[in-house]
Amino acid sequence: MTKGLNSVWFVYIVQCKDDSYYVGITNDLNNRILIHNLGKGPDYTRRRRPVKLVYYEKLESKSKARKREIEIKGWRREKKENLVRFGHSLRGE
Repeated sequence: MTKGLNSVWFVYIVQCKDDSYYVGITNDLNNRILIHNLGKGPDYTRRRRPVKLVYYEKLESKSKARKREIEIKGWRREKKENLVRFGHSLRGE
């Protein structure tokens, strides 16, 4: 396997049926959303299907994607909403 094949990772946000957000990482974004909607993903999204992809970022490694995921998961909903709406977060919060 060549290095470039799976070197791109994504941090993503899906909006669930109940309007909540789920933040995760993957190296195959389309397949991951499909897995969520088939009910084969985490219990959180399994109970809140269907989900809709509302935001994603490309990152160069799994490690960087995981760090970004943890950062976003720590934000309040308003900050996540700004990321989804405008592609950036409010700074200084």
